[in-house]
Amino acid sequence: MAWLQKVILALVVIFLILVALIFSLNNQETVSLNFLFFQTASYGVAFWLILAFVAGAVIGIMVTTVATLKVSAERRQLRRKLSQAEKSLNKASSEPARTH
Repeated sequence: MAWLQKVILALVVIFLILVALIFSLNNQETVSLNFLFFQTASYGVAFWLILAFVAGAVIGIMVTTVATLKVSAERRQLRRKLSQAEKSLNKASSEPARTH
């Protein structure tokens, strides 16, 4: 079953590469981007769109990494608290019961 997943992944990657290639061949008009006080060099429309997608993917990965690290730290802290609570419970249950 793992080989089927690899084949499907390879086909999807090949399809995406072909779509990107066709897109870039059909969008060869050069444009420059104007920011407030800055103008970029002229590149094809496909270059700017692909750059935007890559930048979005990188930013998404960075945000996800930060969130994952935060959740991992919280999980470690909760495991420590659970371990301490279990030790306290085991200690309390092993002591003889006091009757008044």
